[in-house]
Amino acid sequence: MSSNNDSVAVSVTGGNSSDLPGNSNDPHTLTEEAVLSFHNISYQETVQHGFPFCKKPHVVERLSNISGIMKPGLNAIIGPQEGCRSLLLDVLAARKDPRGLSGDILINGEPRPANFTCTSGYVPQNDVVMRTVTVRDNIEFSAALRLPMTMTRDEKRRRINYVLELLHLDKESNVKPRSKELRKRTSIAMELVTEHPILFLDDPTTGLELRTTADVILILKRMSKRGQTIIFSINQPHYSIFKLFDSLTLVASGKVMFHGPAQEALSYFSSSDLHSEVFFMNIIAGGFFALLDTEEDDHEANEHNKLSERQQQLTEKLANKYIQSSIYSEMRTELDPLLGEQKTGRSSALEKITFVTPFWYQLWWIICRSFKNFKGFPRITVIWTIITVLLAVIVGTTFRVLRNDCTEVQTRASLIFSVTILQCVISVTAGEVLVIDRDRFPHEHTSGYYRVSSYFLGKLLGDLVPRRLLPSIIFTIIVFSIAGVNTDVKGFFTMIFTIMMLASSASSLPLSIGAGQIAMAVPAVIVTIYFVFMLFISGLYSINITQGLSWIKYLSIPHYGFTALLHNEFLGQNFCPENKTAEISRCHNYVICTGEEFLAIQDIDFSSWGFWENHVALACIMIILLSITYVELSVFSKKKLVLNQSSIFFELNWL
Repeated sequence: MSSNNDSVAVSVTGGNSSDLPGNSNDPHTLTEEAVLSFHNISYQETVQHGFPFCKKPHVVERLSNISGIMKPGLNAIIGPQEGCRSLLLDVLAARKDPRGLSGDILINGEPRPANFTCTSGYVPQNDVVMRTVTVRDNIEFSAALRLPMTMTRDEKRRRINYVLELLHLDKESNVKPRSKELRKRTSIAMELVTEHPILFLDDPTTGLELRTTADVILILKRMSKRGQTIIFSINQPHYSIFKLFDSLTLVASGKVMFHGPAQEALSYFSSSDLHSEVFFMNIIAGGFFALLDTEEDDHEANEHNKLSERQQQLTEKLANKYIQSSIYSEMRTELDPLLGEQKTGRSSALEKITFVTPFWYQLWWIICRSFKNFKGFPRITVIWTIITVLLAVIVGTTFRVLRNDCTEVQTRASLIFSVTILQCVISVTAGEVLVIDRDRFPHEHTSGYYRVSSYFLGKLLGDLVPRRLLPSIIFTIIVFSIAGVNTDVKGFFTMIFTIMMLASSASSLPLSIGAGQIAMAVPAVIVTIYFVFMLFISGLYSINITQGLSWIKYLSIPHYGFTALLHNEFLGQNFCPENKTAEISRCHNYVICTGEEFLAIQDIDFSSWGFWENHVALACIMIILLSITYVELSVFSKKKLVLNQSSIFFELNWL
């Protein structure tokens, strides 16, 4: 419960307003202001409920006939923890599937532009900042890709410095955002640096203590005084914070309980038959159940049904009271002229995403951020380096000790097969390269940071190369150097090229299965089963055992890599030189003297094409799988659905 006596004294110190970068001569005012109005908004979602494999679709109306206006200032959306407030925010911000939307959303009386997600700011409830780079790095990434190329580097730097000072991040600019508070401030800073006229924030104070919450709201208040329209959802605001709101929208069960000046809300509810300011403060805190005179937890099922019915009755009562109020009439008087003739010309699809920077510029910044992210794990990098080197030394030493004149061919083939196995095992986790960005990628792409193509290529070059290819090459060089292999220059570089092709093709498989997936377990299991089975088919002696399944090897990534490495190592080799005739004669078993004999036994073509056809096959497999990955990313990005708390609550309610 809050009272008038509750207050939080938080000093807000900002930079000198005269130093504010921007195009306007007046540093306290943005170059343009935006008034967002929404007219008769309804939103429907199709949910599946029932038993698995026989679920039936059911259309549910999440928002019902909601109208209002959001002007420059602090516009708060409050409601119980049922998801309506975040849903309304996402609908206004064009972050929900437009197919379930009906009604009109206008900006300054004009239809909302198709690229609205790129011309407005949005701070998601789940922070999407990169924690392995510094606060300044995160903000610089946003500024570099979202501010126009016409701005000079100095202008961008001055704007970044101003935002850092405004959010009290100037002393922590070189710190990695590990804490919840620092991540939240960094998320807001990444949006403020663009200075869009409208800024949406989904529960920006979630998980923050009271003093930090007050500090964040005061900063947003200061930004709103410069002419920015701040629209945010918030849960259980302290009364001292509530007093800072300019506009208040109270929603519950998909309906509006109140929409108007925040300071008139107290008098509005106290004048009703509810007779209590405390009742209103409990409602905005989401305390429906606390207000319904619950007594005990006995008979929970019946009590839950009763509470749901009484909550619905209370919602209907407050919604009807609001429609009949003078505040609603005044809002309609101001709202209706904005609609004008736009009803027939409203844009029905909001799918266009525009970018202010070219493809190569985006690619460069994504690669740079990927390398900074890679450097953000120094301890893990050192550990993996030590493990790779030690494993390579152990494997190489083991095969060198096992070498003898009688089993020279089998030992070398086993060594190559072991290296092939390692490349496949390491690549199983390659899907993590994209999965770790499952929340960050859709947000940044939808907000106009970068194209899908630049992100995809940047992740391959910036993440896959240092994390997958380099360790594989280092391991192979150490193993083959110790164990002793074909040491001529041509054979060495051909071997490295083959290893790169094998590692790239093997890594493309988990990428194609795991792109855009929330859970990594299923793709990893599928990839592991594939490699285990294909390694068995491609094994040293398995071809003779499984002649009936020999055709499967043509679908096997390990088969092509293993065959190419065998071809490179054995072609032209002689394991029975004249100076070793005595040693060879002591071998009881049949000894293969030339590499060509071994390749013939394995049914491997000796010709140059017999070697390069494996690389062509690996390249074709890699291109196909990476194309599938790119298509999955494109489809995933077009959904533009934000995984937030509201959708989770809604799904739980309908299980």
